[in-house]
Amino acid sequence: MAGKAETTKRILDSTMKLAAEHGWRATGLGDIADAANVSLVELNKHYGSKIEILAAFIERTDAKVLAENAKAGASTTAAESSAEDEEEAARDRLFDVLMCRFDALTPHKAAIQRIARDLARDPLALFCLLPHQARSLAWMLEGAGISSSGISGRLRARGLGLVYLSAMRAWFKDDSEDLSATMGALDRALGRADTAVRSAPFRCL
Repeated sequence: MAGKAETTKRILDSTMKLAAEHGWRATGLGDIADAANVSLVELNKHYGSKIEILAAFIERTDAKVLAENAKAGASTTAAESSAEDEEEAARDRLFDVLMCRFDALTPHKAAIQRIARDLARDPLALFCLLPHQARSLAWMLEGAGISSSGISGRLRARGLGLVYLSAMRAWFKDDSEDLSATMGALDRALGRADTAVRSAPFRCL
């Protein structure tokens, strides 16, 4: 098991390093296998495509964020936060979870920038990645103590996706150590989402 985990780590880290250096479109499966010091046969046993590798990177990030979130005790349910207005508390928890995610992604920012740029020119690859991103956003909601189940949960995940993309644009340009620009952009995006929900004819948050 340890050997498999180490191989997986090498593959994911090598993929991000190559993407940062050469771009996503220019990085082939053979390049990834060489950089990770595995054969194509072994790489294929782990992942069937570059999208699967990227999905695995997203899942690894999810796991890290959820673990850090649990350690910090940020996943508080509505019943546990009765002393506060629950909507404001939920927004604060989402802020903490997403900032934890940006912290986790910062070492790979250059790779993510190039991947995002290349995927924007590859609609099919982007379409294939969307279910993985949607699942990731659902886990971020759950990490903040907000249900991702049912139609309401899917609507929440879609709304969170817009918030996340808005903050990510700021994160790409944010070179500060404390990610202050990202925090400001995320806070404003969550505020806009909160206003939209409050003014909607039905409430899903």
